[in-house]
Amino acid sequence: MSARPSVVIVGGGIAGLAAAWELTGAGEGPSDSTPRVEILEAAAQLGGALAGADFAGRFVDLGPDGFLARRPEAVTLARELGLDDRLEGIAAAGASIWLRGALEPLPEGLVLGVPTDAAALKRMRGLSWSSRWAAWRDQHAPRRLAVTDDVSIGAILRTKLGSELTYQLIEPMVGGIQAGRVDQLSAAAVFPALYEAAQRGGSIMKALRGAAGPATGAAAAAAGPLFMSLTSGVGSLTGELERQLRARGVVIRTATPATALRSAPSSPYPWEVDTAATTTGATAVIVAAPAPTAGQLTAHLDPHLAALSSVDSAGAVIVTLLFDTADTQLPPTGTGVLIPLGSEWGDDVMMTTALTFLDRKWPHLRRDGQILLRAHVGRIDDRRSEALGDEALSERVIGEVTTVLGRVGRPLATRVQRWPHGLPQYYVGHLDLIERARQALAPTAIRLAGSAYDGVGIPASIGSGRRAAREVRDLLNVDAGGTRRA
Repeated sequence: MSARPSVVIVGGGIAGLAAAWELTGAGEGPSDSTPRVEILEAAAQLGGALAGADFAGRFVDLGPDGFLARRPEAVTLARELGLDDRLEGIAAAGASIWLRGALEPLPEGLVLGVPTDAAALKRMRGLSWSSRWAAWRDQHAPRRLAVTDDVSIGAILRTKLGSELTYQLIEPMVGGIQAGRVDQLSAAAVFPALYEAAQRGGSIMKALRGAAGPATGAAAAAAGPLFMSLTSGVGSLTGELERQLRARGVVIRTATPATALRSAPSSPYPWEVDTAATTTGATAVIVAAPAPTAGQLTAHLDPHLAALSSVDSAGAVIVTLLFDTADTQLPPTGTGVLIPLGSEWGDDVMMTTALTFLDRKWPHLRRDGQILLRAHVGRIDDRRSEALGDEALSERVIGEVTTVLGRVGRPLATRVQRWPHGLPQYYVGHLDLIERARQALAPTAIRLAGSAYDGVGIPASIGSGRRAAREVRDLLNVDAGGTRRA
């Protein structure tokens, strides 16, 4: 009698948890042929940046506070977990940007910060005449740019729209999502619509109009909310996954990093995964850990796998602040404020890159007489926050928030959350690097999953984990219903 198939998942972030969910039958649950599944997580708790804490009488996310709802993966997983009644659509739209010492509403029709109509920029007083002319030129007499291989987002934008629009309007959004710099980030990996538009030639703005989607009206309503959250916090998704996976018999070991992954020709299982104290046999392995960890574990198998160790990551800090409505003033509309890099603050430049008005976005966070605000600090090349303790950093952030909003009282409560390696950076050539690594693993029963490979958002990470699990399930010769094939 052959040994029961065993799958070891290295990494207990949302991708690894989603992989375990898929392997154990997803919404239908386990069957007699479900493999043994074990998760090894280096940290003391599961979920990575999907975490939350009690703050000022409510549960507040310490990482992402919502997810893109028009990609199905996160919504589908929440529903499979039985969390339908906790799904909540975003309750506000729009945002402002801090330009030349003043707040301005962002125009409609932006695609990751890129304008799609030059006329929409005319009302933005913080943009110079030359930047508006650059937008008009792209719309009517676009500059030529030959794009064949991967190129940075910045290289396309600077050529087509000029430096001011690139760094003052667009980078605060697209760079902020990745905590990176547009002059380093791969257009093909991070902004494929822009990359494809540049390859076709012509106006970038016209080419992106279709990607903007329905902005308002019946079409937007029919498409549903653009973003969603959970009334129990996005971080509760991982808690519910852990609870249900344990009930399915999944072995979950936290504070237990994998130390080695090796073939085991004399074992009943083809692979073995070591920790400091144990060895687990595996029919297949899903490495859902950060890319450098994946590189360290698999480098001995192929030089292309060693290259995974070169994938950089950006740290970030989230400062959550509670204010009294009576002495704090927000812009009249919108969910937050973008702050361009290099924005002046006294003799320095601001550390804060964006503000989010949490209780405008999510109804479950609202309380009468209070404002719940989050400040985002840090980029890949700005590590100034590391030199400040939590109290000093909070004071610095409060000062910058006061400058941007104009009238801000003393916070009633403050929480600092640091994510030292929160966001992998997709530099130019990233897609080729990942593809070579996956090709090297194709003949084996080892698969990669996570935010370093298929997108940094929650839906993308869930999809990455479930896709890896389906590939493993096929390798184990088990069909979608969990029945072993003859």
